[in-house]
Amino acid sequence: MERTPRLFVVSGPAGVGKGTLVSRVRAARPELGLTVSATTRDPRPGEVDGVSYHFMTEDEFQSHVDAGDFLEWAQVHDHRYGTLRSEVDRCLDAGRSVVLEIDVQGGANVKRLYPDVVRIFILPPSWEVLESRLRGRGTESEDSLRLRLADARKELELAPTYDVRITNDDLDAAARELAETIESHEIQGGTTTHVHH
Repeated sequence: MERTPRLFVVSGPAGVGKGTLVSRVRAARPELGLTVSATTRDPRPGEVDGVSYHFMTEDEFQSHVDAGDFLEWAQVHDHRYGTLRSEVDRCLDAGRSVVLEIDVQGGANVKRLYPDVVRIFILPPSWEVLESRLRGRGTESEDSLRLRLADARKELELAPTYDVRITNDDLDAAARELAETIESHEIQGGTTTHVHH
């Protein structure tokens, strides 16, 4: 079956497991294009510049913003994150679909620049599950946690504006659903409005 390279955005609140789901799909579909996000935050242990993220200073990041190099960028908590348009075009030009794991602000920006984007929102099975996952990370102070939970509530309100919604209740099932969603859009082609689930 002929596949058309497409751009996919995967969003969802922190702690919902979107990174894990995207990793699962990427493991099954290694040909998917991978863009590396830019960020102004410091590397965490084990993160590699240019692989995990393009780590930039505030000034470097701002110069890319001024030059219009970002497909989307957002201030998330105390740091900025962005996707360089060159990263997306590099993959699409090579005939590879791209899956961007970005927040709802970024997802809206991408939609403006690439109207054909397929936006997928990952939902938690319940608010309680999401809160316990975030608390279970043990990486946040209580203030930081409150901020993340407030952001999560705002993000969940935007879920209905997305093309596809997947509930991450069972990791295997959700990963399968994400992979099938990507494949069906690649095969059916056309704009997202022509694709029925």
